[in-house]
Amino acid sequence: MNILAIESSCDETSAAVITNGKICSNVVATQLIHTQYGGVVPELASRAHQQHIVPVVDKALTDAKVGKIDLDAIAFTQGPGLLGALLVGSSFAKSMALGLGIPLIAVHHMQAHVLAHFIDDPRPQFPFLCLTVSGGHTQIVKVNGPLQMEIIGETRDDAVGEAFDKTAKLLDLPYPGGPLIDKHAAAGNPQAYPFPLPEMPGLDFSFSGIKTSFLYFLQKRVRENPDFIHENLDDICASIQFTLIDILLKKLKRASRETGIKEIAIAGGVSANSGLRKSLTELGSQLGWQVYIPAFEYCTDNAAMIAMAAHFKYLANDFTDQTASPLARMEFHS
Repeated sequence: MNILAIESSCDETSAAVITNGKICSNVVATQLIHTQYGGVVPELASRAHQQHIVPVVDKALTDAKVGKIDLDAIAFTQGPGLLGALLVGSSFAKSMALGLGIPLIAVHHMQAHVLAHFIDDPRPQFPFLCLTVSGGHTQIVKVNGPLQMEIIGETRDDAVGEAFDKTAKLLDLPYPGGPLIDKHAAAGNPQAYPFPLPEMPGLDFSFSGIKTSFLYFLQKRVRENPDFIHENLDDICASIQFTLIDILLKKLKRASRETGIKEIAIAGGVSANSGLRKSLTELGSQLGWQVYIPAFEYCTDNAAMIAMAAHFKYLANDFTDQTASPLARMEFHS
């Protein structure tokens, strides 16, 4: 069973081949053009996907030593994501599947992030909780099976990845700023500057307030000392990162207590953050959790996770047809 998977939800053009549940190739072309604009420009992302998709798919097939005629299905990211970017991947997948006369599989991007945990050992046991954290999403997902997932907590406003990038922008760090905050935080004191934690009911999150308080904090300190950011960058980064991670883990701890589940995973782009990985590992050992953290290459957007989700959908005969449209906003459903 050979499946070609295509991911094009944002600014990564990626293709992967999965054979009988094993990833045989995973090719990612990163779009560097957005750096000069301080964020992803949707129109430029779409054009870059058009340029990259044929060579990326060709390399994925070549690396996997799988020919087009050997494919049993083609999978694509249906959403959520940037509509123009999703259109490139979905149109390519639909055309290729039509030409080869093979079925199509539509994949939910965030469900694929969760299923990235089944690419390599160790694999979580069902049911498990997965904290999915990215530039567009912050969710706690209860995973009862490969295709049975429910959101039990999510952000009411901004995603944690956006909070990382926006605070980095306030510090004049280049895009993408999240990894740079992580890098500077490693050399700083996380207790240097305390920030207020949001009060949110249940298992939901909020990150808009922390961004505002961070802005006011910087404005006040820079008025007092114009060189404040430059002189204290490591401590500032360590403090804001500590606060954002603290918000995430307090809710995850509560979710574990309320559900009784101690199989805990993280997924999504922000799961590449070394501070989060370290803090989760330490908390897990304190609370007797079995913690699962994906390899770095499967944290950020990639087609291997789309392929893994497609593998489970193929086994469940969950196919789509040529009428399937990409969805910028897509409900998370089992």
